[in-house]
Amino acid sequence: MGNVSFSASGPPETVLPPPPADAQHALDHALGLLPEARRDALADVCARWPRFCDAWAHLGEHARDDTEAYAYFRVGYHRGLDTLRQNGWRGNGFVRWRNPTNRGFLRALEGLRQSAGAIGEADEEQRCAEFLVQLDPEWDRRTSA
Repeated sequence: MGNVSFSASGPPETVLPPPPADAQHALDHALGLLPEARRDALADVCARWPRFCDAWAHLGEHARDDTEAYAYFRVGYHRGLDTLRQNGWRGNGFVRWRNPTNRGFLRALEGLRQSAGAIGEADEEQRCAEFLVQLDPEWDRRTSA
């Protein structure tokens, strides 16, 4: 289970639990493949571990077009919200990039922001941008690369 810590100095902070070791291994393997095989291998990881939001985020980064990317990032984002709620997050508080296990969710949300903008969903792009800063006040898009 993840960790929610409370502090007198601000909102609670949620740290997501690590994915199953075999899922992380499969994702690392897929990311290490040649570009022509990578997307299909990432899709296989998502199919085998559909709750693994970092796999969805990486699949979104390897999508064939903006609409496909939007769909993958949206799935990763919603899977991440589910995981956050299962680990004590109640709709507010920090989910920071500095915690490696949070990065899949944040990567999916940043990808959703970018792909929403690419398909003309300016309102959603703005909401995602605001949400990222609410989750991590130190958010900088360059850290998500």
